[in-house]
Amino acid sequence: MQHIHSYLALGDSYTIGESVPIYQSFPYITTQLLRQEKIAMHAPEIVAKTGWTSTELAEHLLHTHLNQHYDFVTLLIGVNNQYRNLSLDNFLNDFEFLVKKAIHFAAGKNERVFILSIPDWGCTPFAADKNKEQIAREIDAFNMVCKQTAKQFQTPFIEITTETRAFSSNPQAIASDGLHFSFETHMIWAKKLSESIQQALK
Repeated sequence: MQHIHSYLALGDSYTIGESVPIYQSFPYITTQLLRQEKIAMHAPEIVAKTGWTSTELAEHLLHTHLNQHYDFVTLLIGVNNQYRNLSLDNFLNDFEFLVKKAIHFAAGKNERVFILSIPDWGCTPFAADKNKEQIAREIDAFNMVCKQTAKQFQTPFIEITTETRAFSSNPQAIASDGLHFSFETHMIWAKKLSESIQQALK
């Protein structure tokens, strides 16, 4: 009997795919791409909410009953920490907890936990009157925490921030709210994730 893979997606508005239909969010597109490669997949289970910081995601996981284990787990969190000027030290503590929790959900298989870098919202029309250089610097600092924590726990790290910066001049890359990202952008993230998952299955 064929094993049907399960996938838990942890995060915030980027994981939900704010301002695009749910099936156009990267977790759903990734699932479809894997199915096209004849990898049997359940629909993703998404634990994410617009506006969540790392602390709010961690709090929610402490009080939510989920399946014991999943075949794959993704983690994309931190933009709201930056947006609310929260400290990097707090983020580091939260993020280590979240990565450990993600590895636990992946039945201890750290190669099955995929950490995605934080997109740069400073490149969107929403940030037209904001200090884009400062936002970029701060996002880079948060992403350095993500990258170093991924290295520490030997989990794959998927860089998607560069695309969000490159797409700032492409209106098709931005969702209708002028702040989040469109199906086109989610597709690029999903292709990277799908390829990483396929590597992990080899």
